[in-house]
Amino acid sequence: MTFSTGRAAQRPQPALPRLPALQPTRLLDQVRERIRLLHYSLRTEDAYVYWVRTFMRFHGVRHPAQMGQPEVEGFLSWLASERGAVRSPLDAMPA
Repeated sequence: MTFSTGRAAQRPQPALPRLPALQPTRLLDQVRERIRLLHYSLRTEDAYVYWVRTFMRFHGVRHPAQMGQPEVEGFLSWLASERGAVRSPLDAMPA
């Protein structure tokens, strides 16, 4: 018999909330609805919708369900090279 003495073993994991099915048919409307159900701020909602829209436009207005890892990697590479995005705030600090 083994016993775990770590803090994670003592603490029960919270259950994820069951969210109702999405009603809208358009993807960006579904994103907005889900974010509102999770009670995120309006600015967070706008940011999520912006990045979903940017990702879709980068790939010629394809639905994200039709894309996978190569498309995500291509988008992130484009952000890093063309838009000057950094992986973390520490990468942006001068040496």
